[in-house]
Amino acid sequence: MHRDLYNTDHRAFRDTVREFVAREVTPHRERWDSAGLIDRTVWAAAGTQGLLGLAAPQQYGGGGSDDFRYRMVVIEELLAADAASLNAGLSVQDDLVLPYVVDLGHAAQRQRWLPPLCAGEAIGALALTEPGAGSDLLGIRTQAKPRAGGWVLNGQKTFITNGVLADVVVVFARTDPAAGSRGFTLFLVDATADGFRRGRKLNKIGLRGNDTAELFFDDLELSEGDVLGTVGSGFGHLMERLPRERLSIAATSLASAQVVFDQTLDYVAQRKAFGKRVDSFQNSRFVLAEMATELDIAWTYLDRSIRLLSDHLLSPIDAAKSKWWMSDLQQRVVDRCLQLYGGYGYMLEYPVARAYADARIQRIFGGTNEIMKEIIGRDLVR
Repeated sequence: MHRDLYNTDHRAFRDTVREFVAREVTPHRERWDSAGLIDRTVWAAAGTQGLLGLAAPQQYGGGGSDDFRYRMVVIEELLAADAASLNAGLSVQDDLVLPYVVDLGHAAQRQRWLPPLCAGEAIGALALTEPGAGSDLLGIRTQAKPRAGGWVLNGQKTFITNGVLADVVVVFARTDPAAGSRGFTLFLVDATADGFRRGRKLNKIGLRGNDTAELFFDDLELSEGDVLGTVGSGFGHLMERLPRERLSIAATSLASAQVVFDQTLDYVAQRKAFGKRVDSFQNSRFVLAEMATELDIAWTYLDRSIRLLSDHLLSPIDAAKSKWWMSDLQQRVVDRCLQLYGGYGYMLEYPVARAYADARIQRIFGGTNEIMKEIIGRDLVR
């Protein structure tokens, strides 16, 4: 696995993560996938081990480090253990929800939610997508209307990662239909509030262990103190934080592709066809050579992007490039690796089959890859 990016501290942290995964994750992964739900206890264990809130301030129980390489270590070790579902949930917590609360939360919000989120005692979700609006965020219909002392929230969200377990939800809502992109606001919603309702736990083809749900808001009353950031600036707040989300997706894609490639390299050295090792055929060697080269090149670009993010210099354009390229590469690599397994690659008992199903969503969420290309293209021709 790629190591050039890491120093002694990261390698020591990797030992901690690897021990945690062996103890708290590997024995339970199959059960979580079968149930479509991950035990809350593993979240608390991750918090106790210091694997959550890595970039959150230490005064709230976080790690206090903007170095994304620590997050990368967690991502790599979870994917190496075939725990993509848990990785998806923890990534939403650390790369989406926590940055919103850290950056935009007022003192009371930070004090209430950061300690339990960092400790794994609370689970967070980000509610953007709706049945009729995914990548087109300006098309959302969930609405918060002003009332005396606050707001009344009504609407529906779908495909919400951590939606079943979430204790707190960052909700994107329309607050001024006439104001265009300035007519949206973020709210921090307590899942115990009257008017908050969970719908179905959605049945997905991949990431089977991660809970994905519909959420409903029925005349849910919010105070002014529940506004996250500035009223009317919700869309801008999203745009400012999308680079981290998209880099997290890119990092997951590349780490998964690398794990599958490494496993396949071992497999074709052991598997025989026509009396020969599969890796002895020229076609196999050419396919492996192409994948190895593409992965090495991708790691170089991702390493650069991670350093830019840690220095707060990663642009939305660079993040879009990383997201679409790495997720497309993941799809290509996993598909070609599965082909080298032959019929066994189609069996769910093999990690490559599960990785194949898990990989497909990477090109969709966080903004579809078509949207990523539009972002890059607009920047080129503006």
